[in-house]
Formats: sequence, structure tokens, C-alpha cells
Amino acid sequence: MTGKNEKETQKELEPQKQESSEIQEKTIESVQEVLSEDAQVVADPVEEEEGTGQFTDRVVHINRVAKVVKGGRRFSFSALVVCGDGQGQVGFGLGKANEVPEAIRKASEKARRSMIQVPMMKRTIPHDTVGEFGAARVILKRASAGTGVIAGGPVRAIFEAAGVHDILTKSIGTNNAHNVLRATMHGIQQLKDPKVRRAELASVE
Repeated sequence: MTGKNEKETQKELEPQKQESSEIQEKTIESVQEVLSEDAQVVADPVEEEEGTGQFTDRVVHINRVAKVVKGGRRFSFSALVVCGDGQGQVGFGLGKANEVPEAIRKASEKARRSMIQVPMMKRTIPHDTVGEFGAARVILKRASAGTGVIAGGPVRAIFEAAGVHDILTKSIGTNNAHNVLRATMHGIQQLKDPKVRRAELASVE
């Protein structure tokens, strides 16, 4: 009798196992589709025209967050986006949503609202400076014409979006994209326009 009961219970459990395996396969396929979309978004910068200026959005980092709930895992996404007009204005924003496109849209809107002006002398910055935020330090140095943007990751995204063509940079400390971005923006805020600086020195004399 016990053998028959075991066989009956195995038969009853077989369809449940098949259903659970099908659900796992579907969830794996959906996650793979999302990750493939993330890779395409990161590879291709988005260019949009807004008003008279043309803004370029660059996705710097996308983070997937999994929250464990009663029915399984619930995924959400955060996107870090840099936006610039190529003429000295640049900003960045962080967006969070349940879908990647919506997170990128929110981050782009925040980046457009937080734009600052990058002081420029011809194709480079007016002077050397160091930006700091948390454990991140970013060194920014002037460069001669033809040098190009010597930078990587978030720092490159900022200066390419701002329209800086020649600059030397070095990131020291943490590689966290958020901290490196904020350190770079801190360094940009320390830059002074040469005309404004000359006026300040003239007024002191």
C-alpha cells in the first residue's frame, strides 16, 4: 500500500514540478531580455532635440535591485544619466523605476534640471583642479590641442557631453560611478572663467 501511495503522490507532484520549472524559465528569459536591453541602452547614447539646443544623453550606469517578497523576487532598476548640449552645459541625474526605459527617462529629466556651465578656454578647461566627493578624487588638467579626452567611464561621459575636446584626467580612490560623477562635478564647479578671474584681480588691485 505504501508503494502505491508513493507512486500516486509522485504522479500528483509531477505537473506541479513542470509548472514551477516553466515559471523559472519564463522569469530567467524575462531577466535576460531586460539585461540585453540594458546593454543596448548603455552602448548607444540618446540624442534628443529640445528647444533650440540639441541635448545628448549618456547612460553611465544601470543597477538592478532585487527585493525578495512572498511570491518570489521583485526587480527594480536605477539609471545614472549624463546630459549635455556640447557647448559647455552638462548635468547628471539618477532615476529609479520598475522598468529600465522609465528609469532612464526620470534620470534624463533630473539631469536637464541640474545643468551647470563648464568654463572653457578654446577646447580645454582654463586651469588645473581637483574634485573630491567621499572616497573619490578626480584630477583635471589642461591639455594642448589634439590631445583628446583622456578619461574613462563617468568622467569621459561628462566632458564629451559638455563639449570639452582636450583634457587630461585621473581618477583616484573608489570606482563607484556615483561618487566619481559627483567628484568630477565638484572639480568643474571649482573652475573659474579667465575673464571673471581677471576682473576679480583688477578690482583687488
